[in-house]
Amino acid sequence: MSATKAEKPHSGAPYPALAVAAVLFASLTASIDGRFTAVALADIRGGLGLSFDEGAWLSTAATAPQIFIAPAVAWLTTAFGLRRVLGLPAAAYGLVSFAIPFVSDYPILLTLTVLHGLLLGTFVPATMMIIFKTLPPRWWMPLIVIYATRVGFSLDVSHFLVGVYEQHFGWPALYWQGTVVGPVMAVLAYLGTPPLTVDRGLMYRADWGGMMLLGASLAMVYSGLDQGNRLDWSNSGTVISLLVLGVALFAAFLANEVVVKEPWARFKGLFSPGMGLSLVVVVLFNVASLSNSSLVPNFLGAVRGMRPEQVGELLLVSGAIPTALLIPFLIFVLRYVDARWTAMAGLFIFAVANLSGTQITGDWARDDFVGIVFATAVGQALALTSLIIIGFSHLRTDRTTAVAAYVHSIRLGSTEIGIALMSTWLRVREQIHSYYLGINIDIGGADVVAAIDAATRQFFARGADEARSQAVASLAARIQRESNVLAYIDAFWLCFWAAIAALLVLALVGVAPKGPFSPVPFRSAESLFGAREPR
Repeated sequence: MSATKAEKPHSGAPYPALAVAAVLFASLTASIDGRFTAVALADIRGGLGLSFDEGAWLSTAATAPQIFIAPAVAWLTTAFGLRRVLGLPAAAYGLVSFAIPFVSDYPILLTLTVLHGLLLGTFVPATMMIIFKTLPPRWWMPLIVIYATRVGFSLDVSHFLVGVYEQHFGWPALYWQGTVVGPVMAVLAYLGTPPLTVDRGLMYRADWGGMMLLGASLAMVYSGLDQGNRLDWSNSGTVISLLVLGVALFAAFLANEVVVKEPWARFKGLFSPGMGLSLVVVVLFNVASLSNSSLVPNFLGAVRGMRPEQVGELLLVSGAIPTALLIPFLIFVLRYVDARWTAMAGLFIFAVANLSGTQITGDWARDDFVGIVFATAVGQALALTSLIIIGFSHLRTDRTTAVAAYVHSIRLGSTEIGIALMSTWLRVREQIHSYYLGINIDIGGADVVAAIDAATRQFFARGADEARSQAVASLAARIQRESNVLAYIDAFWLCFWAAIAALLVLALVGVAPKGPFSPVPFRSAESLFGAREPR
């Protein structure tokens, strides 16, 4: 960070390292739990007896509250202390997680899901602030690496855990994981933080309206985008209302920050050019990384018909484990190399992996994606860790809380909105390719007749009439499959160009001011965790 004087860790906590362990554990839990609904929605819907529409709103209700609360968590931690902002929600999260599988009434289920998402949303945003305030600078780099790599690790391991839980314990275990880890986080937070009093002066002066407006606007925009693909966008009054109201509330938030006496997160003058450009790169990176979090597992599920546990084995072995093994390497390299260069290396690897994804065919099986999954795991670890360091290097410490509001809004919002828009992109491109493949098939053509005759002979044991209809259905299924494959190729191209755009923007980021994250001259005897602090 660019401050000339680093913040000293507080000494009131009996075991400050446990506070850091709590927030790191909490951020990992939030990342994994947040993926469960998306990966296992069909099984959750079946287990709770929900219709397709009810399941879709359940998925939105699980994520929108996280977007709502995330911008305000850093401020809430400053005013109320980590023990209250993490410890109490962690305990409540465990209770709510235990109760959800037993609920059969849909309105109550939806209410508990919103509460579950709200509690989950408090786990991530305060992590880095607690690290900076609790531990000396020599520990910042290793913990940032762990914090950043947990994103790719959780994306890959979540599919594996879904398979394990469903096979051995049933779908309720997806929620009951929180019943186990919630109390652990609460105990760590309690032991690792001092019993601070509430800052009543800060609480009374708070810009509560600004917090509510920003959180509500982002949650509504996300909800509209998430439901847009299912409800057909402009043909749905619900989608239009959510999007228009979300934009209106965001405009009201900007106006509020101008007129209030003590704005919570005034935008003007908040970001340095380096910080602003870094956030643009993060948004583009989130689009490029959809190939890892969405395209590969969705392709194997939609085109190859694989279950989460089958996809999970690939992502665990080729993605999650390599990501974990990279942590010592990243800690070492980022101590001596400018983070801009390692970010470029990660984005370049992402671009190459996505370019490889444009070569997929309908015959690609799970093992054909090993190289892509491995490359995206390495690229994500390198790029995201480096981008976080670049951002913190340009951050002014006197504006940490305000910047945190925007950073977490952009990070979480761009990820979830990107996933929602990618679903629409795949659907539209599949329809376009299906149309063009269909009109180019001459029903009377020799190739089509030969294909139908060959398929008819395969189904002939079922009778001549039924064999013919089965053959036509088989040909239609092949057309649909190829349309899906072409749509995923287009999606990989989109991710590729997002990575290229991120590289171009990153090239504009200048050298950060001298600070704790500045690279140091290489000395072989130096510790992995940096030079020894001066006495």
